[in-house]
Amino acid sequence: MGIQAPALSSQQVDNYASDGYLLLKNLIPAERLSRYNQRFLDFVEGKLKLPAEMKIMQDVMIVKGAVKPASAVHGVNKLLCFENDPELFAFAREPGLVSAVQSLLGAEIYSLSSNVFNKPPGVDGRHPMHQDLRYFRLRPADKIMGVWTALLPANRHNGCLSVIPGSHKGELLEHANPDWDFINHGFYGINGVELGDRVHIEMAPGDTLLFHPLLIHGSGTNQGKDFRRAISVHFAAADCQSDKPGWQHSGLTRRIA
Repeated sequence: MGIQAPALSSQQVDNYASDGYLLLKNLIPAERLSRYNQRFLDFVEGKLKLPAEMKIMQDVMIVKGAVKPASAVHGVNKLLCFENDPELFAFAREPGLVSAVQSLLGAEIYSLSSNVFNKPPGVDGRHPMHQDLRYFRLRPADKIMGVWTALLPANRHNGCLSVIPGSHKGELLEHANPDWDFINHGFYGINGVELGDRVHIEMAPGDTLLFHPLLIHGSGTNQGKDFRRAISVHFAAADCQSDKPGWQHSGLTRRIA
């Protein structure tokens, strides 16, 4: 791990407990952001062979022919499961990131999922308001955390994340497909969310959002001309248990520390 990065302050820990999220500015250095971004582009553009389990998902509007992609990258909604690529998975072991996660989950942590989210211009691309715990069988929820680092600028115009502070103190709500013409695969949402309670999280490259899996969050359409792109991993503490009898760590789960 190299030099030990400082842990979160007690005030930051309290803010996370209160709001369900914490924004850490400039956490990942620009040189490494550039490496992760280029690695994503190399996979999407076919310059590298995809490792086992990695998948590239096209945006639904591209798949259905509603929009003609301007490039290979323009057609991509996300790259997922990069655990078997050492270059991209180095993100999950970034010292500052690991230290922050350990401050909230404990010393022994594992990765659960990994994605590079690519929001192209010119497509719908919305992600309805949802809770990530919907996608996991592990419990307790307080021992799971998502991290989301901007690779490119994220703002309201290009579809930054929005969150409802304090919503992590509730329970896992019912999710379903929204009543939209174009919905990307797996993008379930919660009906009846009061959107006036949203806070939009604008982020510069390297800024990182830590968030609770019950936090209600989502993102809008990219109305700009450039891509909005981020790299994300979910972590779980070693003492998490599945709510499904007989569960074992999957082959994609990696011990981080």
